[in-house]
Amino acid sequence: MDPAAPPFDPAAFLRGLDALHASGAGPDAAERYLRDALAAAGDDPGPRLQVLNEAMGHHRSVGLHDDAVREASEALALVDRLGAAGSEAHATTLINAATAHRAAGRQDDALALYRDARAVATRAFPAGDRRLAALRNNLALALAEAGDHAAARDELVAALAILEGASVDPGADLDIAATRSNLALECLALGLDEEARDHTGAALAIVRRGGHREDPHAAAMLASHAQACLVAGRAAEAVELYAEALAIVERSYGAGSDAYAITADNLAAARRAPAAGGTPATAGADPAAASSPAQPQDPDEPPPGLTGMDLARELWEEHVKPMLVERYPAHRGRIAVGLVGHGSECYGFDDAASRDHDFGPGLCLWLTAADHAAIGAALHADYDALPAVLHGIGPRVETARAQGPGRRVGVFEIGEFFASVAGRAAPPAADSPHEWMLLDEATLAAATNGAVFADPLGAFSAVRNGFRRMPDDVRLARLAQRLGMIAQAGQYNVPRMLDRGDGEAAWLAVAELSRATASLVHLLNGPTAVGYLPYYKWHFAALRALAARPASRLPEVHADLSEILRLASAACLGGAGFGEGGGGADPARARLEAAIERMCARIVVELRVQGLSRSDADFLEHHRGEVQSRIRDPWLRAL
Repeated sequence: MDPAAPPFDPAAFLRGLDALHASGAGPDAAERYLRDALAAAGDDPGPRLQVLNEAMGHHRSVGLHDDAVREASEALALVDRLGAAGSEAHATTLINAATAHRAAGRQDDALALYRDARAVATRAFPAGDRRLAALRNNLALALAEAGDHAAARDELVAALAILEGASVDPGADLDIAATRSNLALECLALGLDEEARDHTGAALAIVRRGGHREDPHAAAMLASHAQACLVAGRAAEAVELYAEALAIVERSYGAGSDAYAITADNLAAARRAPAAGGTPATAGADPAAASSPAQPQDPDEPPPGLTGMDLARELWEEHVKPMLVERYPAHRGRIAVGLVGHGSECYGFDDAASRDHDFGPGLCLWLTAADHAAIGAALHADYDALPAVLHGIGPRVETARAQGPGRRVGVFEIGEFFASVAGRAAPPAADSPHEWMLLDEATLAAATNGAVFADPLGAFSAVRNGFRRMPDDVRLARLAQRLGMIAQAGQYNVPRMLDRGDGEAAWLAVAELSRATASLVHLLNGPTAVGYLPYYKWHFAALRALAARPASRLPEVHADLSEILRLASAACLGGAGFGEGGGGADPARARLEAAIERMCARIVVELRVQGLSRSDADFLEHHRGEVQSRIRDPWLRAL
């Protein structure tokens, strides 16, 4: 910590953060504020612990789950350093760490941390303390994700009792509204629809009466009530509530956040749902136009911008979901549905040009081995009988590689599906780094992309999330390799090959630089948060999408690489008339080498910000050693 800097003021830090959220400044402003606060806290363990607890929550909210998990680890280490085991600060940090792990899909770690938090909090907090209710709320969410909805409901009933006993005004208490909202979701999962509507109605009344409609937490209550309305057949009301929730989420967390994507998907599904009167639900309609008959859209004309994922969701909502309810009532709570795997639509990169092959209505239904043996054949037959054409698109014209063992849609046993996509039925164990290193990133991308529309049992998502949780030592080893390739191919061999007059070799070096950099950007952002780099054709589409996310790491790199490739076409292969004055390759070469160095300088800054390197060297090979020194596994460190 700079001795000339003013002392860190925890109260002022929290006031500033609250003011930032209240202003609606957005996630990027919050990210800058938290980074500045960490710098101001320095190595002082008390202030640093406070900032890390807030940073965990922020990064969890915007989908930077790897950052949140790393901050959780550092925060718990600071608790030990402070000698604060068993204290209120310890309990609070355990709760935040557990919640960060839960959001990152680390279900087992989250449950273990919540249990530790419960043991510490029971001793550290006074009986009836509202923080005990918050802990029970979070534990309930983890239990629900593990499929134990009855236990989750019990935790929430206990949390509600604590809050109602402690509140000075239960009718305006947002925590009570949040707890009732969570209770409603568990009731829906248990088939207790009437109880669910009671809870959502009470939660919504609190939001309205208490003036909480701009609070980020209000979005969860609005979404829960919307879901209950859908179950009750009030689709138009659900659309209005989801739209209101989406506006709050966008202002609070940004359009690139996980919360925004989930809420937007729910809103789209509500708009497609039939209203009570049997007509499609609409939102924001002009009242003046209500008496005029709407012009129906040609059912054979695809709506503008319709994607493969849109078709899959419509097939699910309008055909597959009702079919499961009618024909598989005993198994519908065990069947996962979605679209994951190979194909541009699974990445969200498809467009009109994508419709010439392996495109059309289709989705995946995933079953455990036992369920597949029991109902797989019947479900296959029922899937094949679904409509093959939606909006004039279809039936699917499948290429040879998308048939047989490589088929992309239909009914799958979970292990069979992942074996076909990733080459193995389950992810490697965390203590098997050599197996992780055999999995290339494009394979991991195909196993973890797309969307899961429903997974009440959680068995499919458990495997999928396991592939997303690359052990950090493996991530660091890959980062070190990428840094070495960027240094050797881009900083060293591009100018060296150009000196030799071997433009073709220089061009190949630029290609290696591009691949390594695209991978490095994804690894620095964290696979749990942003997924993996897909295969080569989608590198730049993936980089552009990643740059648009709030608080993205190295968002400028996709533009840097675009410039590098453009300059390389002239510098390496002698594009005539390139650049100012038509100087050909010579001026292009100087600009190419400068662009490579600018991009590498950005990477150095990010490595230092993330604490992965202390070096300020320009040549990235020096930073490779810094990253390797942080690897704990001796086999990986020696690679």
